[in-house]
Amino acid sequence: MLYYLFEYLNKTLDIPGTGVFQYITFRSALAFMLSLLLSTIYGKRIIGFLRRQQVGETVRELGLAGQNEKAGTPTMGGLIIIFATLVPVLLFARLQNIYIVLLIVTTLWMGTIGFVDDYIKIFKKDKQGLKGIFKVFGQVGLGLIVGSVLYFSPAVTVRTDTGKIDVFKSATQTVILPAPIEEKSTATTIPFFKNNEFDYAELLAWTGDGYEKWAWLIFIPVVIFIITAVSNGANLTDGIDGLAAGTSAVSVFALGIFTFVSGNIIFSNYLNIMYIPHSGEMTVFIFSFVGALIGFLWYNSYPASVFMGDTGSLTIGGIIAVLAIAVRKEMLIPLLCGIFLVENFSVVLQVSYFKYTKKRFGEGRRIFLMSPLHHHYQKQGNAGIQAFFQRPIQAMPESRIVIRFWIVGIILAAITIITLKIR
Repeated sequence: MLYYLFEYLNKTLDIPGTGVFQYITFRSALAFMLSLLLSTIYGKRIIGFLRRQQVGETVRELGLAGQNEKAGTPTMGGLIIIFATLVPVLLFARLQNIYIVLLIVTTLWMGTIGFVDDYIKIFKKDKQGLKGIFKVFGQVGLGLIVGSVLYFSPAVTVRTDTGKIDVFKSATQTVILPAPIEEKSTATTIPFFKNNEFDYAELLAWTGDGYEKWAWLIFIPVVIFIITAVSNGANLTDGIDGLAAGTSAVSVFALGIFTFVSGNIIFSNYLNIMYIPHSGEMTVFIFSFVGALIGFLWYNSYPASVFMGDTGSLTIGGIIAVLAIAVRKEMLIPLLCGIFLVENFSVVLQVSYFKYTKKRFGEGRRIFLMSPLHHHYQKQGNAGIQAFFQRPIQAMPESRIVIRFWIVGIILAAITIITLKIR
């Protein structure tokens, strides 16, 4: 909203200094600072409100050290993240931008699903929460919306010719250049390959001429799968204090770098990457989101004063997925969100192996002491639990596990950013 006010003041009244709002970097910095302040200052008030409403976590007995002390800790803390993200976005972002609209819809959509899930768990005393089928329907619905908008909207275009022109050519020289071509495309980026662009439509090339118009049959299901997988991965990662918020902040910051360079013609040309017009505006949302996550860590770090609940974890996963898809970097998700992937994979492996061994040997066996993976490190090895992996012998403190997961997340984010030049 303030963007349009200052735009009016600059163009109509020509007030000095008001033109600074046209710069994405300036508005992103303001969004970050405001979201950080909102999440830290008003976060305490929201936690107090949740505590008065007796919105406390019911802890299942898992045999983990210190888990009983967490009983009664307020949950639904994801409301802090959503509030601290959306307010700066509404103030500083260009609300007519199609990418900003998509991200706001994603935040509210996934936040609502998570809120309903937490509400059922807390007030209906049903630990299972919202039935899985309804969660899946919600994730699929969001995937349909995002995929359809990105595919059919005329406002979503790309340029793949930036590496073939020299935007640094001296203005004193007369140079005849072909007109820039912004086109609808389902192209995406494949990391570590020289010719690193891949078009989903090519998967239908075998059908003959005109196959491009059916590319949505591939693209939209891919979008649905990614949103479902990443949001569930974030949900599984939210198991110990500060883990999901910290690792997500790192991943989102890395996506912010990709978004900024992909939405800037000069940087796109220099890095020889796909230029995505108008996508740079997402940087404002990203920095607002990062500020909200860091501010939330003020209360969610060990020992946590509040848990994000599914209200936060599902929202985080949905936003990360949509950001990666919008900036055409979804192929980097297994690397960038490696923590989410491993957490998901550990659960799938554990359940599958347990069912297989129970069917074959009459007794279920484990790969890890516990799953998701972060709980494995909270258990003591060689203490009566039959599992393939028994290390560590001594259970790790919760804070150490979280910090080490953060470090791994930072390493993965750094490798992801390096793909801009190494291919």
